[in-house]
Amino acid sequence: MKLLQKLPRNSMIWMPFLVLPLVVSAVWLQVQQARLDQGGTLTLVSLAAFLAWYLLGGSLACAQIRREWLQRRQLRRLCGLMETSGRAECAIAADGMVLHQSPESMDAAGDWRGRPVFHMLAGRLADAEGEGAGLLARALRQGAASSDLPAGGRLLVERVGEDLLRASIITPAALARANAAQPFDYDRLPVAIIRLAADGTVLEVNQAARAYASEDVEGRHLSRLLEGLGRPIEQWLAEALSSGRTTPPEVLRASHAGAERYVQVSLHPEAESGTVIAVLSDARALKTLEAQFVQSQKMQAIGQLAGGIAHDFNNLLTAISGHCDLLMLRHDKGDPDYADLDQISQNANRAANLVSHLLAFSRKQTLKPQRVDLRNTIADLSHLLNRLVGEKVRVEQQHDPRLLPVRVDRGKIEQVIMNLVVNARDAMPDGGRVDITTQNVDLPQAQPHGRFAVPAGNYVRVTIADHGCGVPPDLIDKIFEPFFTTKRVGEGTGLGLSTVYGIIKQTGGYILCDSTVGQGTVFTIYLPVFTGADLPAEDAPEKPADAPALSPRHTQRVLLVEDEAPVRAFASRALKLHGYHVTEAASGEEALEILNNDRFEVDVFVTDVVMPGLDGLSWVRRALKDRPGKAVIFMSGYTEDVFEDGRNPVEGASFLQKPFSLTDLVAAVGQKVEGAAASSEIDA
Repeated sequence: MKLLQKLPRNSMIWMPFLVLPLVVSAVWLQVQQARLDQGGTLTLVSLAAFLAWYLLGGSLACAQIRREWLQRRQLRRLCGLMETSGRAECAIAADGMVLHQSPESMDAAGDWRGRPVFHMLAGRLADAEGEGAGLLARALRQGAASSDLPAGGRLLVERVGEDLLRASIITPAALARANAAQPFDYDRLPVAIIRLAADGTVLEVNQAARAYASEDVEGRHLSRLLEGLGRPIEQWLAEALSSGRTTPPEVLRASHAGAERYVQVSLHPEAESGTVIAVLSDARALKTLEAQFVQSQKMQAIGQLAGGIAHDFNNLLTAISGHCDLLMLRHDKGDPDYADLDQISQNANRAANLVSHLLAFSRKQTLKPQRVDLRNTIADLSHLLNRLVGEKVRVEQQHDPRLLPVRVDRGKIEQVIMNLVVNARDAMPDGGRVDITTQNVDLPQAQPHGRFAVPAGNYVRVTIADHGCGVPPDLIDKIFEPFFTTKRVGEGTGLGLSTVYGIIKQTGGYILCDSTVGQGTVFTIYLPVFTGADLPAEDAPEKPADAPALSPRHTQRVLLVEDEAPVRAFASRALKLHGYHVTEAASGEEALEILNNDRFEVDVFVTDVVMPGLDGLSWVRRALKDRPGKAVIFMSGYTEDVFEDGRNPVEGASFLQKPFSLTDLVAAVGQKVEGAAASSEIDA
């Protein structure tokens, strides 16, 4: 073994050539033996195998000789470069053996030629052999690799040949000089960067930031490029420099990139030079999201306000119209005061209709959903629509022959169609055409439409298009707001489209508007396809019950619960005039106290829904536990908290929409009395 170690490193490569005469002699002897021996075939096969094995070894030896020759050639070239480089460098073989050192390396580390480089790095790396082997492997694989040294500086290894590496140690001072000599190229970054002086002067702008600025931006003040900060830019920069940390981002408007080009800017101070790096990013998506949120908050606030106003107005209108009905009972039509009372009643009804529009927008109206085929519904409206638009405008319809049903309130969806068609007529004063189209659509994924998106699903799409004047872009986002109208004074209330919006949203659908000035407007409605079978179809509506006879019912007792004194007074007088025994309560708590008396008998509960303390639904549910089977009538200006999704929270309960007339109240109570009497007869 010691003898083998003393042999030259590449001596084994020349072995096939040294034994070549012996091989030739052995081949000649084998051929002669094959002629004399009868088993010459086996001998020839052995001879062929021997020659093949020898040729394989010879080819490998030749390849190794070629690699050694190339390595020596590359090493001679590298040695020449290392002699004049002026750096501490060494040439390393692929196995880590040091082949040559520059004079600077010899002076700094001594002579390590013929020894592993890992020994030379033992004082510079914690795990010299492991880290060094990994560094060499990465350099052979990637072409170059580097590693920071614990004492400072950097070890750089580069591949200069197939099996030849060049290693150099860069001192901390040399590394600093190199960084200073080669400043970072900001144009290579895909992020917009502006370098600023402390007074806001632009010092440098990379290529990505030129999308937000003009070409000759250097030397100008930042306020000429960005605006909307709300305070002096110098103060903003001074705060960033004094803090020494990255500042929270600010959203500014790029004045040279269009009025709607917003950017988000964060400042990164450079304490050494007293400059600031401003990093810019596109904030249009953020501003769009902010606008969507503000619009949503505004619409929600308007809806809550409309619902609250509608509730209070309905109570007032109920008292006004109710007491007006009581007065009209004491006056004949020939009485001079009857005409005035009739005017009061008509104007109260007009006010009630106005409030119903507010309820529609706030989505707190009462809906009666049913299974509807829109083809039949719109076809039935054809005659009425033609009368509404007049002779100069024609209405054309196109329906999908396989249109799927939807779950809507037929009366409300008819109101939607009529409102949109009337708006289309008003947009075409010189005449034109209104196109109504229905179609089944399947959205495999959410479909964005400006500030909202229609979720994935199956829908029936209804489009109503005109070729009129159109809506300006700055008004398109306001058309669904209550009391907003593009018509002249006296031509519209501004509640038509807000009512349409409320009905569609309460139905679970979506409505959007696309308009081009001078070309026309298209309203598109998406209504979810109804696949259930728990609703009556439109062609088989429930038969309305006959109006009950308003005969006196001296034996029937009514518990009337209403927190508004004028409404309670009117309802009590109206029921007493028709022979009912009425007990009044101003709250749900008072009603439960009355019912605690076991001797108190009652047949019908008539209660307001929205009251301070216990609401109508809560006290009724408690009362029915002790007095099951009692008839219940709920009264309210809106039904959001009672009839959710059109379902009755109390079995058999009825709902009386405010404002109601004297006849409506008495008819509702009479219907419950007749129903209770019929049930008693059946049970008997």
